[in-house]
Amino acid sequence: MPKKFYITTAIDYVNAAPHIGHAYQKVIADILARWHKLLGEDVFFLTGTDEHGRKVQKAAEKAGKKPKEFVDEISVKFKEAWSALNVKYDRFIRTTDEDHKKVVKEIIETVNKKGDIYLGDYHGLYCVDCEAYYTEKDAPDFECPVHKRPLENLKEESYFFRLSKYQKFLLELYENHPEFVLPDKSRNEVKNRVKEDLKDLSISRTSFNWGVPFPGDEKHVVYVWFDALLNYYSATRQKGKEKYWPADLHVLGVDNTWFHTVYWPAMLKAAGLPLPKTVFNHGFLTFNGQKISKSLGNAISPRVLVEKYGADTIRYFVSRHFPFASGESGDFDEKALIDRHNNELANKLGNLVSRVSVLAEKYGLEKCKIETLKVEETKKKVEKYFESFEVDKALSEIFAFIDRCNEFIQEKKPWESHDKKVLYELACGIKDATILLSPFIPSTCEKIASIFGFSLRLRELDSDLKIRKIKKSEILFRKI
Repeated sequence: MPKKFYITTAIDYVNAAPHIGHAYQKVIADILARWHKLLGEDVFFLTGTDEHGRKVQKAAEKAGKKPKEFVDEISVKFKEAWSALNVKYDRFIRTTDEDHKKVVKEIIETVNKKGDIYLGDYHGLYCVDCEAYYTEKDAPDFECPVHKRPLENLKEESYFFRLSKYQKFLLELYENHPEFVLPDKSRNEVKNRVKEDLKDLSISRTSFNWGVPFPGDEKHVVYVWFDALLNYYSATRQKGKEKYWPADLHVLGVDNTWFHTVYWPAMLKAAGLPLPKTVFNHGFLTFNGQKISKSLGNAISPRVLVEKYGADTIRYFVSRHFPFASGESGDFDEKALIDRHNNELANKLGNLVSRVSVLAEKYGLEKCKIETLKVEETKKKVEKYFESFEVDKALSEIFAFIDRCNEFIQEKKPWESHDKKVLYELACGIKDATILLSPFIPSTCEKIASIFGFSLRLRELDSDLKIRKIKKSEILFRKI
């Protein structure tokens, strides 16, 4: 049986259409999923939309639509955006899906039977955009630290989850399993905050009605975070999917860190379920130094960018330009995107494939032992970088190999020597680089594989290339 790998992204609020900040996360998750598929693992990749809560209800009212009609329309836009970026998920889950809502009710009933849910009153500072309460310490100016908007002072009857009961469990989890929260700085921030104080969590609302009815008391709806977090588990309750739980990797933005590294493991522990292996918290894409978001008015549509530059250029840029593993934010810069497209994709990769395919069509290939363009060391480094989520460094390593191929063709000058063995070694080098590149720029890699006649499988790495008639390549990347 192949090793299983279950990867998830955050599910996105459907109060507005997707933007490039959402796309960054989905592309990186897709690259990681494709890499594990390349390794021969049994991969399950989950993404979706978070469709309940006051924020969504308000957005629907503003649009003059019923909440379900509104979320049906917006969730399609997310699917279309991920399709445009060639993000190949295995399930797109919606929190309005009936199988998900059923699991939410079951988990609440299980946790309630354990004595970890009670009825009380909640009073606090609330951000509708975050769907979260803040303390005066978190927001001394009574302004949301994320959305920079005034917080509302809310008081309502609520059911509570005994989160405080799990303080010791959580601190031991962070200590004994440091891989549970990555990168290190995220784990340290969470650990220090949990040490300070951990209050019980309000898990129901009565001020609106767009949500999963609370089991046993339907004048309440389930708090959106208690509902949404369970999507990762509910997706594995379908027949044949049970084998994937627990998740191997949750890929999330840093604004989701607290919910996924505190609420989530405590909820799972209370429900008697196994915990995921790793919650990875990446930085934001920013635009002019600000987080990209619809509410800040600086959102950039991924579909518009794909129409302008192509999916593989966007995928290449966001995975190469930003240090994902550091958890740091990166500023989206179209000039930098154009520079990388022209100098790396067009000049280095595109030009190499064009030159070799033209010469191979003219002179043919002759099988020989690979002496110079050996890929084994590159493969080892790429594997190591993927293990530590350093996707930008993995991509840099592959392009260092492509640089070696370009140096080799300049040194050997096969357009003068007509050396078929040199051309064969170059074709093998292109094959090996393309296989390693395939998780990043899949459409381009499929085109290259078709030209030279190989499959995008790891077992074909560093193996002989079958001799066949080569036809010159189309231009893979036109200069911008």
